[in-house]
Amino acid sequence: MSTESTVIRNYDTWKNFLGERVVQAEKVGMSESTIAELAYEIGEFLDKKVDPQNASNRAIKELWDVGDESQRHTIASLMVKLAKQNA
Repeated sequence: MSTESTVIRNYDTWKNFLGERVVQAEKVGMSESTIAELAYEIGEFLDKKVDPQNASNRAIKELWDVGDESQRHTIASLMVKLAKQNA
């Protein structure tokens, strides 16, 4: 099983992985708003291309699917904060 597959399947691993990426982005000088915008773009990609591998990720996808653009930006920002907390 690949690392990417393991990260996507396990929600806690996913949060830790994202948190590490957020910390790395901050260390190279990216602002929180830039990171949140990238999270939004990644969310759009995942929504279209990746089937959620666990109940937690499926719940996030369902929220993403029913949200409008503003709400999706909020979800992305919250995911960045959650990820950073789990770094």
